[in-house]
Amino acid sequence: MPSEEDAKPADAAASPASAASSEESRGPASADESASPAAPAAGDDSALTAAPAAADDTKLSAASAAEDKSAAQGTPASSTDAPAAAASGEKASPSDAAAGQSDDVSAHPANAAQAPPSGEAPAAVDPEREAKLKAAAEARAARAAAKAAAEGGAPASADAAQAPSSGEASAADPEKEAKLKAAAEARAARAAAKAAADGEAAAPAEPKPPSPMQPQLDLAVELIRTQAAEDAIEESYINELDGHRPTLIIRGERLIAAAELLKSHQALQMNYLRNVSGVDYETHLEVVYHLVSLQSGQEIAVKVKADREAPSVPSVAPVWETANWNEREIYDLLGVDFPGHPDLRRIMMPDGWVGHPLRKDYEPLDPEV
Repeated sequence: MPSEEDAKPADAAASPASAASSEESRGPASADESASPAAPAAGDDSALTAAPAAADDTKLSAASAAEDKSAAQGTPASSTDAPAAAASGEKASPSDAAAGQSDDVSAHPANAAQAPPSGEAPAAVDPEREAKLKAAAEARAARAAAKAAAEGGAPASADAAQAPSSGEASAADPEKEAKLKAAAEARAARAAAKAAADGEAAAPAEPKPPSPMQPQLDLAVELIRTQAAEDAIEESYINELDGHRPTLIIRGERLIAAAELLKSHQALQMNYLRNVSGVDYETHLEVVYHLVSLQSGQEIAVKVKADREAPSVPSVAPVWETANWNEREIYDLLGVDFPGHPDLRRIMMPDGWVGHPLRKDYEPLDPEV
């Protein structure tokens, strides 16, 4: 007959099979039962006592680790912790739920930004960021004050008016200061120059010194008026742009008498006609004679005005023979008639040419010519 001790191994061997059959009869385990730790073997009292304690310690350690992680990251605890807690198979007590809510509130980003994590020193203030924020606030205040002044609204607050600008708060820019100083000096120089110019314009102009050729002009005018004709000279002046050349404007009908006097008088002796030219001023035509004294080297210019519609000037070819071809050229290109000329005809253009090419109202019959 087998002893009692021999029967124990058989019972122990049969227990797993019976446990398996029992599990099959009960069906799939619930979520709480599947998540719970395996049941200790029958007869092991120490295992039964140690299993709940170990499970509690594991839960507390996991919860503490999650809280520390969320606090360090500044974000609320992950929502995946709730299913993990539910899988533990135990329901949280009201006190535990309240503790969890307090932990969530303390882990909120806004609260985490206001209060540093426990066990850590408060973060140092960034001076550059503070300066930027202050400068931005001052700029907004200045814009608001300028807008209010432009719109005629209420004056800006005293604080905004008295607030130091960002340039005062920080060190002055030497390059900007130099540019502002240079601009101010330039404005002052322009103002001084303008004031000086205005003062010079307001002051009476000093009389110009007499031209060195003025005595020669006065002599020619006096001789022509006394010996040729009183009304022969329309105007007389010194042409400063032409080397202070004495210039006489003589009436056309008095030209021959004045020309003979200028050539033959001992004090003048204008015996050489250097050049004769014609000018179209649109309002009238003009013939200019350049006279030179071969003895003294003095020069005088004589001008005669002619009507544009029927220009006519007495020929001086009988007085100065060099006027012959010059007068023909003026006749050909400007159409001025020279009564008394020995051979007045075209000298450059064909005889049958229509019009005078140097007149400003000239219109050629053939534009390609």
